[in-house]
Amino acid sequence: MPGFDSVIGLEDVVNYLQKVIRTDKVAQTYIFYGEAGTGKRLLSGIFAMTLQCEKGGIEPCLECSSCRKAETGNHPDIITVTHEKPGSIGIDEIRKQLVGDVWIRPECSRNKIYILPEAEKMTIQAQNALLKTLEDLPSYAKIFLLTDNADQLLPTIRSRCVHLQMRLVSEQQIRDYLVDSCEVPDYYAELDAAYAQGNVGKAKEVSSTGEFHNRVEHTANMLSRSAHMSMGQLMEFVKQLNDEKAYVDEYLELFTLWFRDVLLFKATAEVDKLVFRRQLNDIKARASQSSYEGLEEILDAIEKVRTRLNANVNFELTMELLLLTIREN
Repeated sequence: MPGFDSVIGLEDVVNYLQKVIRTDKVAQTYIFYGEAGTGKRLLSGIFAMTLQCEKGGIEPCLECSSCRKAETGNHPDIITVTHEKPGSIGIDEIRKQLVGDVWIRPECSRNKIYILPEAEKMTIQAQNALLKTLEDLPSYAKIFLLTDNADQLLPTIRSRCVHLQMRLVSEQQIRDYLVDSCEVPDYYAELDAAYAQGNVGKAKEVSSTGEFHNRVEHTANMLSRSAHMSMGQLMEFVKQLNDEKAYVDEYLELFTLWFRDVLLFKATAEVDKLVFRRQLNDIKARASQSSYEGLEEILDAIEKVRTRLNANVNFELTMELLLLTIREN
């Protein structure tokens, strides 16, 4: 696990954490909140490792025994609370791993740190058990609650914690990170950053596999021909989408990005801001064929498909209607 300098776009949170370490004003309970992929686990892990570092600085030294143990996930005084059921964290798990353990003094460090991912999945009973512990924590204990949605925690828990928001990061910062640190080619880095919509974790995930980039090329190729697609070609693409149903959210986001490019080019004729710049000729052609109203109708139709699929309507029929809308507009 690297140090704070590896965290992208969360300078305000990093500066705050380093300040409280430097001034010895570290609180006992924190809530790290933000959507999945925004760095909650990474940042809370670096914070925990820094607090346990034997050199006592505002960055983990990455060399001492404590840092080495933390990097490998084997630090006895940094405990990650786990749960068996994917949808909930029960009271027995909180009692066994945290409530019943917190009064056992640290084994080899000045702090004993508990990291609780997906804290919003705690049952009400589990939250109440945790609340009683928060009301009377030993001085060496630190508890980090990680959650996609802090509002699902009891108000009485939230009021006892310092809240740290994992904000979305600018597209340019993500693009630069992918190029400089992950060695992603410029074109794909820009596309991955646009697709991620400020989520660094999401950008790293899609940039690390050629499968996503294959879907990008397939989507661009299909959409470039969509205005003149025969019914047979349309149904073949519906079949392909059905075979890759697990990635339908990716396809829909790529559809949105492609038609936003068409709309942007139609309105401004600017090339630099296009995501699919490689398909400039196809973007130009579609911009000349479609009206502003038609493009808005396509983008609205894509959003409606997301809603319908979440409601478990017929997948093939829904995608067929979307592709017909794309062809006719």
